[in-house]
Amino acid sequence: MNYGVQIEPQFGYTFEDITQIASTALQNGFSTLWFSDHFMLDKDATDRVLLDPWLLMAALIQQNPRIRVGSMVFCQSYRNPALVAKMGATLDVLSKGRLDFGIGAGWKEIEYIAYGYPFPEAKTRINQLADAVQIIRGIWTNERFTFKGKYYKIEKAYCYPRPVPVPPIMVGGGGEKLTLKVVARYADWWNIPNVSPQTYEHKLEVLCEHCNKEGRDPSKIVRTLATMVSISESKDEALNIAIKSSFVERGKEDKFIIGDPDLVAERIAEYIDLGVEHFILRFLDFPLMKGARQFAREVIPKFR
Repeated sequence: MNYGVQIEPQFGYTFEDITQIASTALQNGFSTLWFSDHFMLDKDATDRVLLDPWLLMAALIQQNPRIRVGSMVFCQSYRNPALVAKMGATLDVLSKGRLDFGIGAGWKEIEYIAYGYPFPEAKTRINQLADAVQIIRGIWTNERFTFKGKYYKIEKAYCYPRPVPVPPIMVGGGGEKLTLKVVARYADWWNIPNVSPQTYEHKLEVLCEHCNKEGRDPSKIVRTLATMVSISESKDEALNIAIKSSFVERGKEDKFIIGDPDLVAERIAEYIDLGVEHFILRFLDFPLMKGARQFAREVIPKFR
């Protein structure tokens, strides 16, 4: 199993905060640090620190020679996909192969409007995502690459140096008609956030159906899960931390991992039984690292 720490959304964290979290995560057995691709929390949060994920990752890999970095997930709408391929290749080369590349269709309409991006319907954004993934992989794996899709076109684009090996391309989302079809066709990894084991199992069944239609072995797609975790000495205390965080609504706790170490380990085991190989965890007592340390000390060893 692989375990990463998710600082997402990274609202309110200074670079000093993030470097400290990264150092603590590595010291406690986590291998990756993940960032979101957002510009703003909301129209009223004018004084909240929010650092760009690309620049954060570039700075972090220079400070820390062991940490892997990843995007949870880049919004395909915000940057031309050929440019993203170049940026990703550069970051991967600078880090000596420590980039896990995640991308999704985008969803936060308030950001699109504020920053002047068109916000088309979901079907269009997902089809744009399909074009984007093909372009990024094509540029990373070909000396020159030409692509003529419905939404994006490039002509004999090249990228030197290309990343070797190519970073895994993780597609995030759980839309059953369109997004999971993109995963089945193009993704190396699949991620879905904040779902119960029962929902994860259902989405996985749909993904496998798409894979069968595409003639692809679903076992070749690495299964990941991004979720929020609240762990403490007792279930009640863990639930209290989760509710106070404002990210967990009472009565909907089953979407997250909440409890004492034994309960948390039981929930992790349920996802492992579904084939999850990489957990990307957002601890709800942030900016404290007490929960992450307890998870590392009392949960991770159970699955070695």
